[in-house]
Amino acid sequence: MEKIIVRPSGPLKGKIRIGGAKNAALPILAACLLGTEDIVLEDVPKLKDVEIMIEVLRELGVKVKYDGDLIVINSKNLTSYQTNYELMSKMRASFLVMGPLLARMGKAVNSLPGGCAIGSRPIDLHLKGFKALGAKVEMTHGNISAKADKLQANNIYLDFPSVGATENIIMTATLAEGETLIENCAKEPEIVDLASFLNKMGAKITGAGTSTIKIKGVQKLKGCYHQIIPDRIVAGTFMIAPAITGGDVLLENVITNHMKPILAKLEEAGAEVIVDDDKVRVIGKKKIYPFEIKTLPHPGFPTDMQAPFMALLTQAEGQSSIIETVFENRFMHAEELKKMGAKIKVVDREAIILGKSKLYGSKVNATDLRAGAALILAGLVAEGQTEISQIYHIDRGYENIVEKFQDLGADIRRIETD
Repeated sequence: MEKIIVRPSGPLKGKIRIGGAKNAALPILAACLLGTEDIVLEDVPKLKDVEIMIEVLRELGVKVKYDGDLIVINSKNLTSYQTNYELMSKMRASFLVMGPLLARMGKAVNSLPGGCAIGSRPIDLHLKGFKALGAKVEMTHGNISAKADKLQANNIYLDFPSVGATENIIMTATLAEGETLIENCAKEPEIVDLASFLNKMGAKITGAGTSTIKIKGVQKLKGCYHQIIPDRIVAGTFMIAPAITGGDVLLENVITNHMKPILAKLEEAGAEVIVDDDKVRVIGKKKIYPFEIKTLPHPGFPTDMQAPFMALLTQAEGQSSIIETVFENRFMHAEELKKMGAKIKVVDREAIILGKSKLYGSKVNATDLRAGAALILAGLVAEGQTEISQIYHIDRGYENIVEKFQDLGADIRRIETD
């Protein structure tokens, strides 16, 4: 078992390049099932979740090979419409292959997806979309099957702007006959990247990034080249590092338009944020100001950033609050931060943080992916040694996180334990 050890590091300084976004790469990898020619992807992050998705594709008969920094994928000869239970149980995003399989093969059999235990993320909206497009959906013994002799376009209204459901329905509708209209869609940048990728393959999608998306079905999709957008959550995490340590960090390969709520909160905290095209420089100051956060679907403040920002707020001079509206069980990191001396009170979906807490190195657990990032940030300013367990969660979403923090001067290392 591996652990991450963090010690107080002083102001972090330097520059790093932000790699491709996990939450863009995963649906795009699933969408590769729709193509019948070579697809070349660049900036696919080397993460555990990506490895699992590639394994899922290979189990279905997809050819995947690495060519330097590129991944070449060919799904011309699919051999299966049924996914591997063991792989599916490891990662929620693996459910995104169901729509493409249904579109390509007329049938898909999936087990219920796994992932971080941050709250209820029902798949009913995915299934609602499949049914609306003409599929017959059945659920038996933990498996879900969908079958359609012919997919027919339809108008679909989502009860909630679910990112996963929006992605799955878009992918399914690309090969449906007629024009599909999806309303109350998720607007995340990763949705836009997926639509851009599919359009390069020959799909006809308009409106991605707005609440209404139109997909005019085509008979088949070809191959293409596509570079994955940079990861706005990884970028946000590394922006907090200089803010919490009083450092000075330059981040390269950033799409600042995707990060407006994050940049605004950093400035509200008192950090200096300098934007220059695809670069962002964050300079931390001695005083960190308290502020309030309310997580919302995009373009609101991203739920994935509230845990790292909670670490920052433990050092703010005054009382702050975070209201979580997206997931009902996403304050598990609060208990871990409290082990380090943070003063946090959680009531239902609101966390009150009394800042300027003296943090002490402790043995803590990465209860989920973003919680692990928050604990690393807290460890940078805690007295003594912070020992973080269950770091497999962190590895699911941060590529070479230890090495990148080391490049900025952090006293951080990964160790093997019995």
